Amino acid sequence: MNAACPKCSERPKCSVFSRIVRYGAYYRTSDSRVVIRFRCLTCKVTFSNATNDPCFRQKKRQHNFAIYRQLCSGVSQRQIGRNLKIRQTTVAKKLIFLAQVLRLKLQNLNQSLGLIHDLEFDDLETFEHSKCKPLSVLVAVAQSKRWILGVDVAQMPAKGRLAEKSLLKYGPRADERRFVRRLRFEKIRPQVSEVVTIRSDSNPHYGPDVAEFFPNAKYDQFLGVRGAITGQGELKKTTWDPLFGVNHTCAMLRAHISRLIRKTWNTTKSRARLQDHLDIYAFYHNTELLKAGA
Repeated sequence: MNAACPKCSERPKCSVFSRIVRYGAYYRTSDSRVVIRFRCLTCKVTFSNATNDPCFRQKKRQHNFAIYRQLCSGVSQRQIGRNLKIRQTTVAKKLIFLAQVLRLKLQNLNQSLGLIHDLEFDDLETFEHSKCKPLSVLVAVAQSKRWILGVDVAQMPAKGRLAEKSLLKYGPRADERRFVRRLRFEKIRPQVSEVVTIRSDSNPHYGPDVAEFFPNAKYDQFLGVRGAITGQGELKKTTWDPLFGVNHTCAMLRAHISRLIRKTWNTTKSRARLQDHLDIYAFYHNTELLKAGA
């Protein structure tokens, strides 16, 4: 019997002497399975194989995989609810749950990737509820594999003609882009080779942070090029794009996440939910799209 008492496992001295016996079963309607129950004769606690499962006590666990695939296929949360005949609030809760589970899995995958010898990063811009409340998404990829190392959301002030309107309506907005960028560099620094080649656009704010976290790196910056209509404006109108890895990844983010598609009425209502959605897609991108050769 492979079952282990969850209470005795916290006390090593008791776990040696704990005895587990079968204690009935129950039918789980959410996925039509019979779950075996157990009882510990040492501490008298009853439990089952589902006790420590991440989906414990979920009533609609049968929809988890379908919601995961549709969230990464350009389908809005409201439309997912219509497709699966469930409430939109259920989809919203599943988004949070999936992000919590897949974020940890993505961290483990990144740690098993090995040393990174080529790194590209760039910022993708979107907004929260209104264009007067813009957000920046830092995208860092391993260039040779187009493997997403991290996607991080940062608040930023409005610019251009919307700057004055944003200031009057919402007040001053803090610029968190440098803080988020430095935090991401700190996370990936142990995985990056000392002789790594780093590429980015010509943003003057990138250089000091790269020099601080990767002092021995070969850092190349390239002038921005006009975006093409295809690729949501992220792919560039040029015969050879030196930042193709990160630009192609940004284009796929916009194509596969409904709230990032240009000229759409699907908008981000919460910065935290955008971060959850990005983490879900990053896991999907690395584990499914890259294996399929997309």
